[in-house]
Order: sequence, then structure tokens, then C-alpha cells
Amino acid sequence: MAKFSLFSKEKKETLNKGLEKTKESVFKKLSRAVVGKSSVDDDVLDNLEEVLVSSDVGVDTTLRIIERIEKRVSHDKYLNTDELNTILKEEIVGLLVEHEKGEVLGFNDGLPAKPFVIMVVGVNGVGKTTTIGKLAHHFKQAGKSVYLGAADTFRAAAVDQLTIWAERAGVPIVKQGMGSDPASVAYDTLSSAMANDADVVIIDTAGRLHNKINLMNELSKIKRVMEKIIPGAPHEVLLILDGSTGQNAFEQAKQFTNATQVNALAITKLDGTAKGGVVLGISDQFKIPVKYIGLGEKMEDLQLFNKVEFVDSLFTS
Repeated sequence: MAKFSLFSKEKKETLNKGLEKTKESVFKKLSRAVVGKSSVDDDVLDNLEEVLVSSDVGVDTTLRIIERIEKRVSHDKYLNTDELNTILKEEIVGLLVEHEKGEVLGFNDGLPAKPFVIMVVGVNGVGKTTTIGKLAHHFKQAGKSVYLGAADTFRAAAVDQLTIWAERAGVPIVKQGMGSDPASVAYDTLSSAMANDADVVIIDTAGRLHNKINLMNELSKIKRVMEKIIPGAPHEVLLILDGSTGQNAFEQAKQFTNATQVNALAITKLDGTAKGGVVLGISDQFKIPVKYIGLGEKMEDLQLFNKVEFVDSLFTS
């Protein structure tokens, strides 16, 4: 069972506010799905299936949720439509818990390696640089020393943006000139972090998907260089996905999980979209933990993903 830090009132308010558009959309559709019905019957289940698919939960995950609810209905014989939200919450959490693999470590928890090396991947425009800056801030607030590595050397803007975030978070950044070898930047970053006894290293990488072979080769080279300096690095390959793109986020997840060994996900921009259901589908389909969710522009708007609280916020009026 995953471990979560206590969910504060402030965090819950941020989560509720961030999911407002998705929640509003889901509730409008749910109310239409049960109109005129007192019990959960086949019509309601068909309508519920449509609600979940159209909320970007994804077809496969939706079918798994409906199957669980059908079992519940057949077992309990008569379920009131008033109970549908409660049933949905319980069955979706139950589904997501099945994929848990050990603990979800929070910013204040002890890390399994020193320095703990995170390689961040994802296409341009998904909020990659912003997420790295917020991660650096949270780790620093938790008393950990952090180094950033600007290994997206193909875009001057990427290095400039990461430098701004490093200054905001108050952490050092290692960078080289435009067009430098990304693996060389990773090497320098890890060497500096080791020399200065850093706790966390976060490496940005180029956000290109136009040629998967080149991407795979580049990421593999960066990983090989890291491992020479710190055996086992990178300890986390974090894929950033833009939640507001809905089903496109699924496609990006497929591409990147084929290109490299992703073992954690962050889903951003959930505050400006009604497509928040994509978090449930991606969490279920890829068997890779969604570790972080982005709910706004402020530093504090990046949260550790808590399945129970997320589903509660989504399906509580």
C-alpha cells in the first residue's frame, strides 16, 4: 500500500479548485445519466460508460470500472442512484490501488539514494521546465540540497527558462552552450552534485518526438553517462504529460514508454481543463505510478498524487 503524507486542508482546497472544470463537466453528465432513474440499472450503466469515456478516462479503464460496478450491483441487488457517486469513488480507488508498487515517497521522506537522480522527459510545451522548478522548490523547502542540469541544449529558451526557475527556487544550475552534448551536461551536473554532497539532482532533457530512434539513442546515452558516475542513476525517469490534451497524453505516454524506461509520471495543467479524468486512465493503463499532478502556476500547486483524495475531489459535489 502506498504511503501518503497527511493531506492538509490547504492541499485539499487547492485540489478541489484545480479540478473544478473537470468536476463540473462530470457532474453535469452524471446528472443526465441518472435522470428519471431511482436504481442503478443497465441504462444507467450504459450512460455512466458514456460519461467516463467522454471525460477522457479512456475506453479500457472505463470498461474495467463498469465491470466492477456491475459486480457490485449484482451483489447488492438494488442500489439507489443516490449512491452512485459513493460507489464510483470506492470502485475507482479500488481499481487504482491494484497497481500500487510500494511507497510513494513525499518531499520530506528519506530518499533511497544520495544524490537521488531524476531524469525528466516529455515533449515541449507540457510544462516540463515549470514542473522541474516546482520540484526543486519542494525538495529545497523540505531541507534537501538540489542541483538542476540543463540538458535540453537544443533550445536556448529551454536553458533560459530553467535558469529562471533555478533562481526562483534558489538552487544551483549546471549548463553549457547551445548545441552542447546533453550527456556532457548530465556528466557535469552529477559531478558537481557529488562534489557538493547534494541530495537531489534533476536533469532536463530535450522534448522532441519527431524521431523516436534519435530520442531513444540520446536518452540511452545520457543514462549511460549518469550510471558511470552514480551506479543505478537515474533512479527516477519522470515523464511529464499535459492533462489538458486528453487522449493525446495517452499517445505521448505510449511513445515515451517505448523510447525509455519511464517509472514515474507527472500530469500537469489540470486546473484549466475539463479533461482531468485522463489521470485515472493513464494511472490505470500504463501501470506506472502518477506521482505528481499540476494544479496551477504557483509553486505550491504541484502536489503528490493521492488517489483517494483525487477521486474524492472529482466525485464529491
